This record gives sequence, structure tokens and C-alpha cells, in this order.
Amino acid sequence: MRSTFMGLETNKRGLYAQQSGLYTTGQNISNANTLGYTRQRVNMQATQGLTSSPGLLGTGVEASSIQRIRDSFVDNQFRQESNKLGYWESRSNAIAQMEDIIGEPSEYGLQKSLSEFWSSLQTLATSPSSSGARAIVIQRGQDVAESFNHLHSSLTEAQTNIGKEISFSTDRINSLLEDVARLNGQISGMESAGYLPNELYDQRDILLDELSTYLPIETKYEKTSGGTSAIAEGTVTVSLKMNDGVRVELVKGKEYGELAINPTELQASDGNQLIQGIIIKAVDKTDPVNYDHSAFADSGKLKSLINSYGTSDGNGLYPKMIDDLNKMAEALANEFNRIHGEGIDLDGNEGDIFFVWTSEGTLLVNQDLIDDPRKLAASSSADEIANADNAKALLAIQTSPLDDLNKSTIQNFFSGIIGKLGVNGQQAERNAFNTASLQGAAANRRDSISAVSLDEEMTDMIRFQQAYNASARMITVIDETLDKIINGMGLSGR
Repeated sequence: MRSTFMGLETNKRGLYAQQSGLYTTGQNISNANTLGYTRQRVNMQATQGLTSSPGLLGTGVEASSIQRIRDSFVDNQFRQESNKLGYWESRSNAIAQMEDIIGEPSEYGLQKSLSEFWSSLQTLATSPSSSGARAIVIQRGQDVAESFNHLHSSLTEAQTNIGKEISFSTDRINSLLEDVARLNGQISGMESAGYLPNELYDQRDILLDELSTYLPIETKYEKTSGGTSAIAEGTVTVSLKMNDGVRVELVKGKEYGELAINPTELQASDGNQLIQGIIIKAVDKTDPVNYDHSAFADSGKLKSLINSYGTSDGNGLYPKMIDDLNKMAEALANEFNRIHGEGIDLDGNEGDIFFVWTSEGTLLVNQDLIDDPRKLAASSSADEIANADNAKALLAIQTSPLDDLNKSTIQNFFSGIIGKLGVNGQQAERNAFNTASLQGAAANRRDSISAVSLDEEMTDMIRFQQAYNASARMITVIDETLDKIINGMGLSGR
């Protein structure tokens, strides 16, 4: 049998439910500009009805849960594109820094120093007895050496900075893994008590978004045991995707693994082995595993940094550039020294070495020639110490294919280095732009689902307000009805 005050209870539930809707709308509006916030929705459902003579009589409404509006498929798309963008942005930045160091074409770069060096030899060939012309050749040779050395030291310093960034990124990744595992523990505890910790879900998603820029990750969700809601998201398992299809679990529940990378240990054990030096401790293994460099796909900021930093055997963006410049400097030094040694100086002595190439990759001009320019061997004969045949032979190096440079001239070899760098830079910039566009499109799709729309929230606010007012009006009507029955009707028998 229905209660006399059933209508009051029914509409009281309506007040509470619409009030929850208004409060949730207010929460959304308050966080419209909060980074990583996901809009929330009140799920309302009718309460269980009562059996009555007309049939099942409704007893009102209740707010069953407050749920985030999120699409895991779109999240995965966004993180995949973020992972690609992390790789190409880092790659583009590394190449742009290298282009700034090389600085070609330029009025002050290596190419200009070489051009002035050859020009000074041309002058010497026309005035072989001039002490001024000899001093200029030696000075221009010093300029060439200083240009090489500047490039070498600048590239080495930039490579060292990338190594520091690898270490920083590794520390940040480990911190993210720890934080995700910590949030898993908090989420599990609240879900088992029947709650939906939407704010903790948001915090975890922000961490996963950032983690995806560093590593190619895969996420799986496992339901929390106990009295959890049917729409509870559960704990997340984060796995690192490897090239061979293997998945290495980095977070599982409250447990987390870690990465350890020492850039100076990124090297090949021998010519046929893959590069090693990336140590991963997974959550299900007690012993860390040393993984091959190539086991990681060319994806994510961390792999891009590793590819730029390179290895001690010359693989990688910066080691390859340093090696090419060293090869060019050494080839120039060897060929110039060979021909200079065949010449005769102004004192009738055979030519000494002109350039000194050190094992540390430093190019110098022989100090004896700097101290005494007469030792510059411009002649080809002791009987004609003032002829310029050897100076002309030295000048001919400019256009001579060198065996140490794969039959290429010094100019062509350096032009090839610059050209390849430019092509790689264009490719990286183009791919960074394309992946940024794709990530932006995925972000827009995600925002269309999860972001707060103030227009939509204002509409909901009016809708909940009107429903609240209607429930309040129903309570007033029922109150007046009961007042009429209780106070407006006479006593029986009178």
C-alpha cells in the first residue's frame, strides 16, 4: 500500500538528483580551463517502483554515479601520434642544432676558410719567394685547422648535452612509471569501496600522455576486485612495445619497473652484434635485462635522442657527422703533408709535415712552420728553390679526388655532407609537421568528446535548474493537497 507522503519522498529524490546534476555542471564549468580535466556526467536512473492497484508506481529518480566522458580508442590514437611526434620533434631539434653549428653556407665557416686557403696557395704559386705570401698560407692553414677544431668541439659538446638529456629523460620516465603505479594503488583502494575516483583517473591519464611521448607504450585495464562499480576503470598495466612484438611490462598494479641508460655505454660489442646499453627492469623480473638498441622501434623521444647521440663505433647522427669531418680533416692533412714532404723550402731542405693530426681529432699547423715561414716547401727542386712547382701541386689538391674520401675531392665531400644534412633536416621537419597535424586532429577528436563545452554546460545548467524547480513545485502541490485533507476537511459526526 502506498504511503500518504509518498509523493513528497518521490519529489525529494528528484530534488537531490537534479541538485547532483547542477553540482556536476558547476564542477565542469569550474574546470573548463584545467589541463587534463575530463568532463563529468551524472548518470540518473529511476528508483524501484511500488506495486499498486493501477500497476507499478514509480518512486522517483536517483543519481547512480558520476562518470567521466572518455573514449579509450581516441586516447590510444592520440598517444600513438604523440609518440611519433616525440621522435620527430627531437630529431628535428637535433639536426637544427647541428645545422647551426656547421653554419653553411656562411662567410665565416669551414668552406670559406678552405677557399681562402686555396687562394693563398694560388698567390704563393705566383710569388714563391715572397715571405709575406708564405706567412699568409700558413695563417690560412691555421684558420682551416681552427675551423675544423671548432666544428669538432662544438659537435662533441652538443652530443654530450644530448647524452645529458637522455639521462634526464630516463629519470623522468622512471618517475612517471612510479607515479602511475602509485595512482593505481590509490584508485584500487577507492574503487573497492564503491567510489569512482574521476580526478585520480584524470591524473593518471595525464601521466600516460606524457609517458607516450618518450616511449611506445601499450595500456590494458584490469578491474579492481571487491564492491566496485560496473563503470570503474580499474588499474592500468603499461607495457613497452618492442620491435619483435614482445611486450615488456613496466607498470602492473602497484608494481613498477625502471629503465637505466648510460649514454657512454651505448656501443657495439663487435661488428656483427646489435648495439646494447639499455637496461630494463620489468615488474615481473628480478634481474634487469640489457636490451639491444635496435629492439626499440624508431618511435618516441627517448629513441630519437639515442639515435642522435649515437654509439662509440660511429653509428648515430652526431658520431657520423663527427667521423665524416674527421675523415675529411685527416685526408686533407695526409695528402697535403705527402706533397709538402716532396717539396723544397727556401733553405734547400726537404719539406716537413704541414698539418699535425692528433688522435683526439684535432688539426694543427706544424709549429716549426709558424715560427719560420721559410720552411714552407713551395719548390720542387733544390737547384731551383724559388720555383713554384710544389706550391702548384699543393694547390692541385683542391680538385684532386682522394682515396681516403672515396675518390671524392675535399670540396665535393664537404658539399655532400652539407647536402645530406639538409635533406635529413627537411625530412625531420616535414615528418614533425605531419605528425603534429595528426596529433592535433586526434587531440581535437578527444576534446570533442572529453573537453568541457561552456555552451553545453550552460544548457545542462538550465535543464537541471528547470527540473529542480519542477520537483520543488510538485512538493508544494502535494503539501497543499495534504494540508487540504488534514486541515480543510471537517470532523466526522459534526
